[in-house]
Amino acid sequence: MFDIDRICPALRAVDAAFEDIREEARAVLADRESVPVYHDVDPEQHCISAVTPHDWRVYYLWIMGLRAEPNATRCPRTTAALERVPGLFQAHFSVLDPGKSIPAHRGPYAGYLRYHLAVEVPSADPPHLRIADHVHTWKEGESVLFDDSHEHEVVNTAAERRVVLIVDVARPMPVTQRIAHRVATRIAREVYGKSVLRRAEERAATLGPAGP
Repeated sequence: MFDIDRICPALRAVDAAFEDIREEARAVLADRESVPVYHDVDPEQHCISAVTPHDWRVYYLWIMGLRAEPNATRCPRTTAALERVPGLFQAHFSVLDPGKSIPAHRGPYAGYLRYHLAVEVPSADPPHLRIADHVHTWKEGESVLFDDSHEHEVVNTAAERRVVLIVDVARPMPVTQRIAHRVATRIAREVYGKSVLRRAEERAATLGPAGP
């Protein structure tokens, strides 16, 4: 686990917006079927999204540095908090159906750190996140920052959904590595990120006009 105040204190603006973020997430999830299953917008995630029962849904706000519309406009207060975070790479609501677990896996790249803000967590039998040998149980309104290139998994037997706002931010690194990181990010955005963005925006466009 990483110290948010030392690594990326701007994430505290996201913490402070918790009530607004929860309200906007619930508005989005009022129509559950409008929020796509993860591997429908990012087929590369099929190996972790589709291999356990039930659905893992995502509502993208940023994808590899690109703002996802009209989703971001539909969540203006969440978006305003996110825009205060330097080095923002990705942001999305991650929604686990009751009983949906995520198998052990590793993120593909260590140049980012992953922040979770717990938006909705079942009070009975709350799900937990294992990162290497550390176990973290989410609590609503609380956040955590970790390296998702370490093996991690979600164990979830709860009877209610779990909603987390996930934010990926640039990891602190020396100047030379930062230059290489920016190049790698641009390449990933062009060859991978834009296709995910296109699918997310095509799905969102079926929902009608954007609005708060």
